[in-house]
Amino acid sequence: MSTKAELACVYASLILVDDDVAVTGEKINTILKAANVEVEPYWPGLFAKALEGINVKDLITNIGSGVGAAPAGGAAPAAASAAPAAEAKKEEKKEEESDQSDDDMGFGLFD
Repeated sequence: MSTKAELACVYASLILVDDDVAVTGEKINTILKAANVEVEPYWPGLFAKALEGINVKDLITNIGSGVGAAPAGGAAPAAASAAPAAEAKKEEKKEEESDQSDDDMGFGLFD
């Protein structure tokens, strides 16, 4: 049941965002009642709290950019999020180098 409840709340939230209406637990619950979908009473409030302060439209349009859930704001938050991203890339390169050194240990999978 929880999977259906989560999906119903996601769709209700997307409907509210598409209509430029604030996402609240009451409004999600209203849409779910109109669609004749029964969910546990905590789901609408949980989704409303999770989406509080998040620009869902920007999140959806930037899903493939690799930036992630960066806060929608001015240039300062974007610059602040760029530094950790650069550090993460450096860490990934270091991990890849260490993985490559383990590949040549004198034996292979099918030897």
